[in-house]
Amino acid sequence: MQGSQKINLRRNFLKSTGILGAGLLVPTIHLTAAPVPLMNGGIHEFGKREGYDNQMSILVSMMDWMREGVLSSVAGLSQRELDFLLDEASNSIGAMLMHLAATERFYQIHTFENRKWGDFDEVDKDQWSVGSRLGARARKEIKGHPIAYYTDKLQSIRENTLKELKNRDDSWLMEATDFFDGQPTNNYCKWFHVVEHESNHNGQIKFIKSRIV
Repeated sequence: MQGSQKINLRRNFLKSTGILGAGLLVPTIHLTAAPVPLMNGGIHEFGKREGYDNQMSILVSMMDWMREGVLSSVAGLSQRELDFLLDEASNSIGAMLMHLAATERFYQIHTFENRKWGDFDEVDKDQWSVGSRLGARARKEIKGHPIAYYTDKLQSIRENTLKELKNRDDSWLMEATDFFDGQPTNNYCKWFHVVEHESNHNGQIKFIKSRIV
């Protein structure tokens, strides 16, 4: 086979797989009803989870893995350490834990109840708005609590998330509404954002821990 023929064959293959249009090699998510082997459930084994659809299992795996990292970072912290402020404009570790719980609660309302962002009941606003916004009010109000206060809230919110996700399938993950930057954003992206949001703040938590005096 001539060199030009090989190049054309490769080009046609790349076009057919969409790689040339994307400009880089990316994995393709295939939604399928085919059975997927149930993983052992180890924290470092991303895969099928009992009671969840295939792609939903991957999402739950990521959520579990990232939450384990956050809990590991704050394990054993004292009230003083949870309340510590690096400077007058910073957020405490305790406030950031409340922020994670608040963010997840608001995404529950937005995605599970199909409500526009900000269309929250007053009871949820009263309980979670301060943690969600952080800043001066959070520095004043979110303090004086032991670690269990924050981890209990995180656990309660997460239990509800997992229950709701178990009642939905992979097709729900792909449902999209205009959201990030006014662009179509599916539920998979929204809930992956909850995961990477925890990763972002876990880095901040580790930084603050290293500066506690």
